[in-house]
Amino acid sequence: MMIYLDNGATSWPKPQEVKLIMNEALDSGGNPGRGGHGVSMEAARSVYRVRELLSKIFGINKPTRVVFTSNATQAINTALFGILKSGDHVITSSLEHNAVTRPLNVLENRGVKVTRISGRSGNEFSLEEYAAAFRDNTKLVVTLHASNISGVLLPVEQIGEIARGKGVPYLLDAAQTAGVYPLDLNSLPVDILAFPGHKGLLGPQGTGGLVIGDNCSLRPFIYGGTGSLSELDSQPDFLPDALESGTLNGVGIAGLGGGVKYLLAQGMDNVRKREQQLCQSLIDGLLHIPGVKLYGGTDAATKAPIVAFNLGEIDSMIVGDMLDEEYGIISRAGLHCAPHAHRMLGTIEQGVVRLSPSHFTTEVEIGETLKAVAKVSKELL
Repeated sequence: MMIYLDNGATSWPKPQEVKLIMNEALDSGGNPGRGGHGVSMEAARSVYRVRELLSKIFGINKPTRVVFTSNATQAINTALFGILKSGDHVITSSLEHNAVTRPLNVLENRGVKVTRISGRSGNEFSLEEYAAAFRDNTKLVVTLHASNISGVLLPVEQIGEIARGKGVPYLLDAAQTAGVYPLDLNSLPVDILAFPGHKGLLGPQGTGGLVIGDNCSLRPFIYGGTGSLSELDSQPDFLPDALESGTLNGVGIAGLGGGVKYLLAQGMDNVRKREQQLCQSLIDGLLHIPGVKLYGGTDAATKAPIVAFNLGEIDSMIVGDMLDEEYGIISRAGLHCAPHAHRMLGTIEQGVVRLSPSHFTTEVEIGETLKAVAKVSKELL
């Protein structure tokens, strides 16, 4: 028996709707935007319908401002390299995933100045330090919404309002919150949102994208065929074509649409509350196991559906491997592509064990997981 608790990496199982619609797309054929024949036109309509669904999820009224990429990392790179250039200044946090940290490192080597707002456990983002960090050449603010290690949420409303007051666009990495929390760009002060399709939106891997506000424009990250203005040597300057060169993952995007339809039918709030209830059960049970150290607080209702823990000073990889090999429990152990956040938590050497249930997870599976952690604790400590 396998108990899958690694939905923070990729959601599983996928709704049946995702599988069915991907099979339909494979059977239908066609390359969206590449030809005027019937199957190509239907493939293009299928992609556009998913743009419309995502527009509903993210509270925008222009589906063409949903740009598809292969994943959230590509989306973030598209935004960062599409805005920043030598001599610019960008503000970010000390919690970031390497999807932000590494491209910013490249840009820093190219002459972009980077300010990382410090924090500590329980106060992960200093709004005072942030407000004082703006310069005349500040061109972008970029942060994640929720830590992929601990689930802690950053105060994105305040971050966005301050940036908006300075006239600086705000790029939000919603890798752990897209499909989990309502992200309505009509009310949320976010100008560009990067999302993965394969996590909270319940779609397949190889999908993701950007939602770009009306007042933002990006230089293309990749140039090439778009199926439009083919007579020109230059890239089209309108969305989504300007940022969507090459053949789209039409089958994957169709599957993403199936995931979003399922999510809308279930109700995003209902799914999130269910996942947070499961996380609270994990937290409450872990607190009674000797040697457990929890990260990110003990109130699951205030964070993304992630529970991070360690057993004493034991290497988290040892604990994760035991849970997998001896009990069939799939977690994520070690470092989580976010070294600055691990340094903040004091876990850069030990890592953490991350448990991230989905609403498909059962209370019985949570109970079995707690029993397994208790046995591992007894054996190792």
